[in-house]
Amino acid sequence: MTRRCFIFIMLLSALPLSINGQERRVSVAVLDMGGTETGVRASERVAKLLASAGAGVALLDRDLSRAAARGVGYAGSLNMTLGEARSLGAAVGCDFFFTGDAQTIRRSSSARPVYFESYASVFLVSARTGELVLWERPAAEADTGAAAEAALLAALDPDFAARFTSALAGAAAREERERFEPAASEPPSVIDLSSDEGADAHKDLREPAPYRRLRPAYTDAASRAEAEATVDAEVEIGADGRVGSVRVVRWAGFGLDEEVVATIRRMHFRPAAREGEPVAVRVLLRYNFRRPPKG
Repeated sequence: MTRRCFIFIMLLSALPLSINGQERRVSVAVLDMGGTETGVRASERVAKLLASAGAGVALLDRDLSRAAARGVGYAGSLNMTLGEARSLGAAVGCDFFFTGDAQTIRRSSSARPVYFESYASVFLVSARTGELVLWERPAAEADTGAAAEAALLAALDPDFAARFTSALAGAAAREERERFEPAASEPPSVIDLSSDEGADAHKDLREPAPYRRLRPAYTDAASRAEAEATVDAEVEIGADGRVGSVRVVRWAGFGLDEEVVATIRRMHFRPAAREGEPVAVRVLLRYNFRRPPKG
């Protein structure tokens, strides 16, 4: 345990950012993880781990953060667009925020008539970019609800905190670098059809179409979480029908975002065309995930 705590502290020491020669702490908010008692205790546990960050992290007041989130109508969604996540972060006034869902549920199966499962879906989100930085879903089972919850909270340990702190430090450093890097110029030949306005402005285009439609898999992690979500991706399709850049603009976690990107990259398209000539475009591809029927 001593070694794990040492690693955690070392990671936290890397968080202060240098701006014009002055260090700035990374501000982090821990929002609600649902309205259940397990959710309250799980979010308190995550906040307590972050509170030990010392000079590296500025943990915002939890009551004020939650009030600000509720003030802009946030109801605990784990399936946000980049814009929604940025707006939430701006309302809370943080660099990054934690949110999630934690519950203790009574379950039964043919092999085990009655047992309890406690889980915590923990999401770390950048308030600046709106991107999902890291997610995890620790879970525990036991014969009683109290025992299951105790095992879950024990899993929110320094190792768990170190993984999130490492991701937080990496994302903060990357975003700070990008602030001072010149913005990449967009190729003028790419026609943007990813918004309603863009599509309306280019109605004379024949839109691209996949030669074979591929369906992203519903991941094991999503199945365990019984997640239902939508993943949106902005995709550049060249005049040769090849897939270029892929950017997730509505994330869901549970491995679904990565599955969508991997699926899109396996696809090949009949290119968009204007007056018979192929052109490069950017489109929005949407994938809806629903729980498979049981049995």
